[in-house]
Amino acid sequence: MLTLQEISDRLEIQDLLARYADAIDRRELDRLDALFTDDAVIDYTEFGGPRGDLSTIKAFLAGALALHATHQHLVGSIVIDLHGDEADVRSICHNPMLLAPGPGTGEHGRRYFCGLWYRDSLVRTPAGWRIRERYEEKSYLWFPKE
Repeated sequence: MLTLQEISDRLEIQDLLARYADAIDRRELDRLDALFTDDAVIDYTEFGGPRGDLSTIKAFLAGALALHATHQHLVGSIVIDLHGDEADVRSICHNPMLLAPGPGTGEHGRRYFCGLWYRDSLVRTPAGWRIRERYEEKSYLWFPKE
């Protein structure tokens, strides 16, 4: 049976993951500052992005998201392994995206879908749970025929 602390930790971690997806989808990248540790390492290389600190990742995301008309990050199937003040977390992300209209994407843009697992290392800080390491593990990248 879970203790009250374990229940609280799991809810806080699920909220952290939801806030990440919401910050990205609203393009409010400065909100990420409250979700990661100061020394966080984030690795998006399996999808062609960078591996780096939060400043590097925010700059990359600003440019990448500007190419899109809309996008959504659906995070689910969250597996949390608690180890006191640290946690290993694996969650699925289904990410439908629509490129902005323009040359090569047509008048309505072009849709595509990303599927991935977030593999995270979290740490409890005085301000709550934070992501110390995030790795995006690619499952699929699908461009349907239009």
